[in-house]
Amino acid sequence: MTKQKESKGILGLGVLTAIASSLCCITPVLALIAGSSGAASTFSWIEPARPYLIALTIVVLAFAWWQKLKPVKEDDCGCEVESKPSFMASKKFLLIVTVFAIVMTLFPYYSSIFYPDNTQTNMQIDVSNREELIIGVEGMTCDACQNHIDHAIGQVDGVVSVESSYSKESAFVVYDKTKTDDKEIIDAINSTGYKAIEDE
Repeated sequence: MTKQKESKGILGLGVLTAIASSLCCITPVLALIAGSSGAASTFSWIEPARPYLIALTIVVLAFAWWQKLKPVKEDDCGCEVESKPSFMASKKFLLIVTVFAIVMTLFPYYSSIFYPDNTQTNMQIDVSNREELIIGVEGMTCDACQNHIDHAIGQVDGVVSVESSYSKESAFVVYDKTKTDDKEIIDAINSTGYKAIEDE
């Protein structure tokens, strides 16, 4: 019984670290779904710890698999041995937890499927009305952050295209200056919880 509790604790730790490792990337999608865009950057402070959390998840799950697959020593004490482990202590459950941990850990790489492309790329604008803006964005840490920024800016009427980059900490926006302006785009970025860095 103690071994089962220990096994559940190890699996729980594996799930917890997998979720924590991608929490900064899951939050923008949850914010989009919930309609509370401003909460998107809430867990961006976790990003520096992400590699360590991923490593801990791998170590914990590897240990759980090692425990599950190691040969069982015959017990000479004559104690009753449980013939069939419960579902929570089974290999099937460990496999489910492992797949869940992988899905959570890889979340930043496929998070874009949750964001519709809402830029108006087919919009015809007069060349004299075309304006380009490169603006710094503070707080982006992964692809999910980029997608959230792109989605928010893309909702501004008059935006033709947007491409943000967390590695460059900026967003490149093409828009029709007769329909919108820099201030509206900056407001759209700030509404997400990330911070637009305006030139002084």
